Amino acid sequence: MEEEFEFGFTEDPKFSVERYEEMIRNHDQYFFDAQAFENIIDYYIEKNDPAKALQVSEYARNQHPFAAVFLIKQAQLLVVTNRTSEAFAALDKAAMLEASDADIYIIRGNLYESMERNAEALENYEKALDLAEETDEILLHIAYVHQNMGDYDTAITYLKLCLKQNMENQDALYELAFCYDVLDNQQESVQFYQQYIDNEPYSYAAWYNLGNAFTKLGLFEKAIDAYDYAILIKDSFASAYFNKGNALVNLEKYAEAIEVYRETFEYEQPNADTYCAIGECYEKLEQMDEARSFYKKSVKMDPKLADAWFGIGVTLDFEERYFEALHFYKKALDLDIANADYWFAIADAEYKLGHLPEAESAYEKVVELNPLDVDAWLDYSSILYEQQRLDVAIEIMASAIKNNPEAAELYYRMVAYLFARGEYNEALNHLEMALTSDPEKHYILFDYLPQLQENKVIIDIINRYTK
Repeated sequence: MEEEFEFGFTEDPKFSVERYEEMIRNHDQYFFDAQAFENIIDYYIEKNDPAKALQVSEYARNQHPFAAVFLIKQAQLLVVTNRTSEAFAALDKAAMLEASDADIYIIRGNLYESMERNAEALENYEKALDLAEETDEILLHIAYVHQNMGDYDTAITYLKLCLKQNMENQDALYELAFCYDVLDNQQESVQFYQQYIDNEPYSYAAWYNLGNAFTKLGLFEKAIDAYDYAILIKDSFASAYFNKGNALVNLEKYAEAIEVYRETFEYEQPNADTYCAIGECYEKLEQMDEARSFYKKSVKMDPKLADAWFGIGVTLDFEERYFEALHFYKKALDLDIANADYWFAIADAEYKLGHLPEAESAYEKVVELNPLDVDAWLDYSSILYEQQRLDVAIEIMASAIKNNPEAAELYYRMVAYLFARGEYNEALNHLEMALTSDPEKHYILFDYLPQLQENKVIIDIINRYTK
């Protein structure tokens, strides 16, 4: 007859695991109390061995058929191994044994949430709220469900409740920032994080999110201060260094930004984005060899990073190596075909190489993708004007003005084209519109057609607006 041993919760968990493994090896039958079984299951979960943990939970259920805890553990493990319907069944059995265990409703809520059955997820989380002692994680999940439903205002309410329960909940802090972002409500975001910091001045995550909110409001000096506090509290916080670098770039402090970007390498592996950002700073400082070397490091790490390929092109363009630049611009474009900036650079390089038809079709693409790019419209029409295709140049300017009715530069250019075509009345009409819009920019007209400085009618009209 098989001998039965009993092992209790007074044992060291490691001892319980050893006894359990011995039992399996010997094909024997030992008796473990509930706590010992829990310890063994947790041991295998920590070892990331859900299959073994499931096997233990089956033994535990046989020996303790009325303990809901093993059905709940089993359900968690079935979720991890994607056996959803079995997980639901285990939870139903657990609810029959112990309906007041919050974990049943939390796991069921998780399952429904992952299936995007939002109403059922919320129903289970609400039940769990009534039963659980600590509710911050449940409140966080309720917020997630509301986010999935596109109801960011309600999500914010629950995230604030979550943080009221547990000021340390980092996920809630980041999710809150995300919701304010989606609602484009940075003012309220700043207000919240400032209040939060008054109560919790050592929360690096709150300082970091405050910095991000200031960045989105264009308050870069304030953002840098906030990132500095985040770094002071957690000096290994690589994301804070990176975002501080971005804020310095916005203030055109490129040399300082490079130093800050480099500091991220002390705390995390260098990555393609940081190399690319450093490359861009060197590019702005017109140190093209350095810039190119960092862009190359970037594409070596991530060949799909279009901006880095583009950056290599910019450095070559700067050195008037247009043909080579074009090659890299096109590599960037292959990765991001709808990027108007890439098309603009290609148009410019093609023009400098004397490839006018190619330049023209690239400019056409730029204004199609970004009809608010005034410079692109001007350059596009210039190519046509240079080829004496005045009618088309005027048509392009008319489209440009239709898309950018506030841009005085476009009216002045239209005046030049209309004069060149001999349409004086129409030209004077546009001149009045240009001067009404921005009288200071009238020099644009003379840059394009210097001979108009001798035209008394035009000078009189301009004087009327500028004196």
